[in-house]
Amino acid sequence: MRILFIGDLVGKPGRWIVSQLLRDFKKERNIDYTICNVENAAGGFGVTREMAKKIFSYGVDLETTGNHVWDREEIRDYLDNNPRILRPANFPSGTPGGGMYVDKLPDGRLIATINLQGRVYMKPIDCPFKTTDGELSLLGHGANIVFVDIHAETTSEKQALGYYLDGRVSAVVGTHTHIQTADECILPKGTAYITDVGMTGPFDSIIGMKHDAAIKRFLTGMPYKFSVATGDIRMQGVIVEVDDQTGKAISIERYTLKVPDNSTPFDSGDDTA
Repeated sequence: MRILFIGDLVGKPGRWIVSQLLRDFKKERNIDYTICNVENAAGGFGVTREMAKKIFSYGVDLETTGNHVWDREEIRDYLDNNPRILRPANFPSGTPGGGMYVDKLPDGRLIATINLQGRVYMKPIDCPFKTTDGELSLLGHGANIVFVDIHAETTSEKQALGYYLDGRVSAVVGTHTHIQTADECILPKGTAYITDVGMTGPFDSIIGMKHDAAIKRFLTGMPYKFSVATGDIRMQGVIVEVDDQTGKAISIERYTLKVPDNSTPFDSGDDTA
């Protein structure tokens, strides 16, 4: 199975480039399944119901999130009613939505996706390590292809989870920091790993946001409002190939894409549309 993961999609620029590139890229690279992290889709903070639906319509099979998942209150009901959009599994019991989904491809192959959030420098929620143990125990001998999105701040927490799950899942990929790392590898027991898959959105920015407010925050300590930048739009992530029988990773490849010159021009208007 060839799995395409799209890194943190930021605002309207991120949604636009996915709409422009995804379908052709999937055909070109023989992709079987597509996952996209959408927690920054709505103006950089959260995702709305309508945006989630549009992102699915571009050819995404499953959506993951992270610490900004609750920024748009309306998403709570949508999470309860659509299991293909996940919130981190290690939020407390009773939280809207779910953190794992098992999907069945038309040819009968199964893939489980688990969404997790780190705890270092983030909100104190349940342990992502022990939570994954629990989710894997629920799978039994069902899906042997398991893809994990760990949305976390620190490289050490992500690496630790990668080694903790090595040989038990097919891939552990990091999200949240928006800067693509160059450490993609297959761990000793067969799990594909990368610390951060990168960002899908405007790269003439500070992790997707306009420069001025971010710089002023550092200079003054004051809470200047962030807004999504619009220049140099790219799509980033990884492609992971997995052995269907063993669930072990065969390869992991980073990618960065730009739109061709003949694409529909980007309209930087209303980011809530």
